[in-house]
Amino acid sequence: MIISHDVDGPEGAPAVVLLHSSVCDRRMWEPQWGPLAGAGFRVVRADFRTCGESPAAEAPYSDHGDVRELLDHLGIRRAAFVGASYGGRVALTLAALHPELVSALALLCPARPAQRRGPALLAFNAAEAALLDAGDLAGAAELNSRQWLGPDAGEAAHALVRDMQLGNLRGALAADGEHELPEPSVELASITAPVLAVGGAHDIPEFRDFPAELPSLAPGATHLELPWAGHLPSLERPAEITRLLLEFLPRH
Repeated sequence: MIISHDVDGPEGAPAVVLLHSSVCDRRMWEPQWGPLAGAGFRVVRADFRTCGESPAAEAPYSDHGDVRELLDHLGIRRAAFVGASYGGRVALTLAALHPELVSALALLCPARPAQRRGPALLAFNAAEAALLDAGDLAGAAELNSRQWLGPDAGEAAHALVRDMQLGNLRGALAADGEHELPEPSVELASITAPVLAVGGAHDIPEFRDFPAELPSLAPGATHLELPWAGHLPSLERPAEITRLLLEFLPRH
């Protein structure tokens, strides 16, 4: 099954693939969608399984495998990737396993492959689990909105994150069994593409520290910390992130 996706921009143009955070779905990229296509890129955005419009899997799968299958389906042999949080982790995994497919990586507060949970993430997971155990999906969605959006996010961003996360929670609960394959072990040193690793000063340490560490792990990586940002900067100051992407992507 090909995961749900949108495509815009000239066929044959340099491809840019947008991978969303696990808190969100592909709608999180709406502010960047039009400007990237207008700049001459062929832009693809997709929903991971149980997120947005992609149903749950009925057979073994991996998210990076789904993305690779989507590229094959669209006839895209090489692309730049923009990944937020978990989407950044998927992009890093794909770039490490299949460096020939990836021309550049712009990672916004990326999750580390095989990430270990520190105190801040464990505390959040416990609070979320308590709400889910009580059947309070709306409360869990609200908790995610408060946790992952920084101080510059407006009410529209909070409402969108609540809506996306509520849909993802419902999708996960409706899934019939667990079909996701174990995450592969990857060597980030095998990534050949240039990497822009963006962190947010208001994010929790697990997601703030990894972008700062990436230049020591991947040879072509550079780090940028945004002093105003939380965990989802593309929704907090969308115009600023769009400008950042339009400066980085054409160079690669």
